[in-house]
Amino acid sequence: QVQLVESGGGLVQAGGSLRLSCVASGSIFSINVMGWYRQAPGKQRELVAAITAGGSTNYADSVKGRFTISRDNTKKTVYLQMNSLKPEDTAVYYCKADVTVVARSTYNFWGQGTQVTVSS
Repeated sequence: QVQLVESGGGLVQAGGSLRLSCVASGSIFSINVMGWYRQAPGKQRELVAAITAGGSTNYADSVKGRFTISRDNTKKTVYLQMNSLKPEDTAVYYCKADVTVVARSTYNFWGQGTQVTVSS
């Protein structure tokens, strides 16, 4: 029905940067909030950043000033620019979208996740 495909993860040294992308496709009428979550081994999944269709943003305290979330509504894409990466940022990063489908019902969809590994 709706698919989210993430890309851009990888291995980077501490202090480096990565840019994650997530593209939504399928039976989409509109996309409301889009966000990035992460889950490190042995930990619960946590919100990293979120952005509304109008561009309002919200960040976890641990990434404020280092990460920037943005979106291109015409491309149904959300981005996460990650700078000054730290080893504790190592996790699987998941994209989530609050989508109103063409049938006018609203659901949350998740991507498959992309691994980010920051070496010290």
